[in-house]
Amino acid sequence: MLNFDSQPVLKGKLHELRPLRPQDYQGLYAVASDPLIWEQHPVNNRHEESVFQALFAESIESGGALVAIDVAGQQIIGSSRFYDFREQESQVEIGWTFLARSYWGGIYNGEMKRLMMEHAFWFVDRVVFRIGVDNVRSQKAVEKIGGIRVGVSTDAGGRERYEYQITKAAFVAGFGRDRSS
Repeated sequence: MLNFDSQPVLKGKLHELRPLRPQDYQGLYAVASDPLIWEQHPVNNRHEESVFQALFAESIESGGALVAIDVAGQQIIGSSRFYDFREQESQVEIGWTFLARSYWGGIYNGEMKRLMMEHAFWFVDRVVFRIGVDNVRSQKAVEKIGGIRVGVSTDAGGRERYEYQITKAAFVAGFGRDRSS
C-alpha cells in the first residue's frame, strides 16, 4: 500500500487546499472568530481566541490539517483535516471542517470534501466523518455529499457523536461527485 499523504495540495475550481502553516493563523482566526460558525459544535466557544489558539496548535501538530483558500479572492476561507488514518482498516477520517459563513450553502463544502475524498480513495476504501449529535448543519452537509450514518460513539470529552461513512465504491458510483454542488 502507498503511504498516505495527509497534507496534499488539492486544487478545485472554487478553492485550493494546502497544508496549514503557522503563518496562516491570523487569516484563519479571522474566519473562526465568527461565533455562528460554532453554535452547533460540541466546542461552541472556538471563536474565542484562546480556545482557537489551542485548536490551531493541535491542527498544526496533527500533520493532517489543510487550509482552504478561495481561488478568486486568494483569501483564507476555512480549514479541514485528515485524521486517524488506519491502514489495516483501510480508512481515514475527514473532519474539523469549517468555512466562513459567506461560503456556506454547499458548493464550497461539496468541492472541499470531493477533493479530499478523491485524494483519500487512492489510499483507503472508506472515509469516516464524526459529528456531534447536536450539529445538525454538519450532519446535513455530510448527508448531502453521500455520507451514511453508521453508528454512534463518544469523543475524548465523553460527548456523543454520530459516525458517518462514504465508501470508495459508493463514491465511484456517484456519491459525492453528483451531490457536491
